[in-house]
Amino acid sequence: MIIDRKTISILKACELVGVSRRTIYNWLASGKVEYVRTAGGSVRIFVDTLWREPEPSAHQARLGPERRIGTR
Repeated sequence: MIIDRKTISILKACELVGVSRRTIYNWLASGKVEYVRTAGGSVRIFVDTLWREPEPSAHQARLGPERRIGTR
């Protein structure tokens, strides 16, 4: 079974989630979002990975859910 996943450019990803290009590159390097390189060498980001719930960092895990940044 072949699943067709939608990809977008780094610039479009920045616009969609409201972050800088540097942030997107950091997410790529850390594995937070998935991407593929085209035959020409461009990076295309899989849209479905932009909004997945990030794994809490070790520091946030120690704080507990009520103290994590961005949660209420």
